[in-house]
Amino acid sequence: MAQVAAPRLTRRTVGAIADGAFKAVLAVVYLAGAAPLARLLGTPVWLLVVSGAALLVCGGLELGYTRSRSMRTYLRLMVAYDSGWVLTALTGLLMAWRGSGAGGELWMGYQTAASLAFAALLLTAPAKIPAA
Repeated sequence: MAQVAAPRLTRRTVGAIADGAFKAVLAVVYLAGAAPLARLLGTPVWLLVVSGAALLVCGGLELGYTRSRSMRTYLRLMVAYDSGWVLTALTGLLMAWRGSGAGGELWMGYQTAASLAFAALLLTAPAKIPAA
C-alpha cells in the first residue's frame, strides 16, 4: 500500500493562510457594514463595497494557491502589500489630523488597488516545483 506524504505545514504556510483568511474576514466586514463604515471613514459606500470585493478575491486566491505557489513568492507579496498598507494608513491618519477628508478614501483606495495587484501577481506567479 502506497503512502501519500502530507504537505509540510511551516510557519510561512501558516502565515500565508492567516493573511488570506484575514483579508477574507475583513472583506466580509466591509461588505456587511459598508454604510456605517463609510460614514465613519468619510468615504462613499461604493468604495467600501468595491474594496470588500477586491479583498475577498485576493484572500480567496491566497488561500487557494497556498500549495501551488512558493512561499518565497507569498512572502514578497505580503511584505510589499503590508508595507504599503502601513504607509497608506499613516498617510491617511496624517491627512485626517490635518483636516482633510480624503484620508479614508486614500486608505480604502489602496486596499482595493493593492489587493487586485496582489491577486494578479499571485495568479501569474510560476507554480511551485514539487519536492522529489
